[in-house]
Amino acid sequence: MPAADRTATTGRGAPGRPFFFGIGRLLKLDGRRSASGLKKAHFTQPWFAAGLLAPQLLILLFFFFIPSYKALSLAFVQIDPFGGRVLFVGFDNFRQLFGSAQYRYSAAFTLIFTAVVSIGTLLIALVFAFATDFVIRGRGLYKSVILLPYAIAPVISGVLWAFLFNPAVGPLAQLMHALGLEWDPNRRPMDAQILIIVAAIWKQICYNYIFLVASLLGVPQSLLEAATLDGARPIRRFFTVSLPLVMPVVFFLMVMNFIYALFETFGIVDAVTRGGPNGATNILVYKVFQDGFVLLDLGSSAAQSVVLMIVAVSFTVLQFRAIERKVNYQV
Repeated sequence: MPAADRTATTGRGAPGRPFFFGIGRLLKLDGRRSASGLKKAHFTQPWFAAGLLAPQLLILLFFFFIPSYKALSLAFVQIDPFGGRVLFVGFDNFRQLFGSAQYRYSAAFTLIFTAVVSIGTLLIALVFAFATDFVIRGRGLYKSVILLPYAIAPVISGVLWAFLFNPAVGPLAQLMHALGLEWDPNRRPMDAQILIIVAAIWKQICYNYIFLVASLLGVPQSLLEAATLDGARPIRRFFTVSLPLVMPVVFFLMVMNFIYALFETFGIVDAVTRGGPNGATNILVYKVFQDGFVLLDLGSSAAQSVVLMIVAVSFTVLQFRAIERKVNYQV
């Protein structure tokens, strides 16, 4: 090759290499610099960074740290309803709590309720998300019907289910009576427990469905087509190809369902059963409210809130340690 042509096609400082190699290297270096620049923020004035963080810090201060400190301080005292006298009792509130048969029953039912709602919601949402691809006509209506509960407040959802299964005027309760099935959630504890479980699952299905449908749309079609050519039917393709790829989303939903069932079902229980009959549906978060704001036992209510928070944190950590290791985040 002539020297002139070689000079025209080589980069500076890299004799014998193409000129485009030098351009590619520069672009690669610029890309690394820009990527690292996106990960770091450089503030010349510290007060500007503090100002950006201030709103979030104030929200955490007034709605998390101060209430948490207040609950923790009240858990070790006995206080009259009007706040006139405060008596330090140490761990007596916790001893009375764990010695109460009613509290142990509430804790046991809460664990069962949380497990059934979390797993049942996820399984039903998986079925609906899987069936979305096989709905040919009325797919928009199908999605709208499933997503409709997301726009309804938990209290309204509870009132709706309480009316549908009311033993006196509820249409679904009348249908069950016509079929010869006994149904009375006002007097039968098992009926009341089933009712709040069904209402809680119905309210949370739409949340799971949104994430599952979006994650299933991200599954590469080439993998599904390859599985189809290998003779895999839709159900087998779902369990062997799609489900392993969306496991990070499934794990996220398991954690969110656990938190929902443990804390966010208060409105449903209050609207449907108010913890009855005879405390059969008195889950822990509702018992905290009853003892603190109805019975005005502030010390016991604060102790229950501390125990509830410890249970929530412990089970969340357990979920991360036991399940997250089996989740593959790489496609």
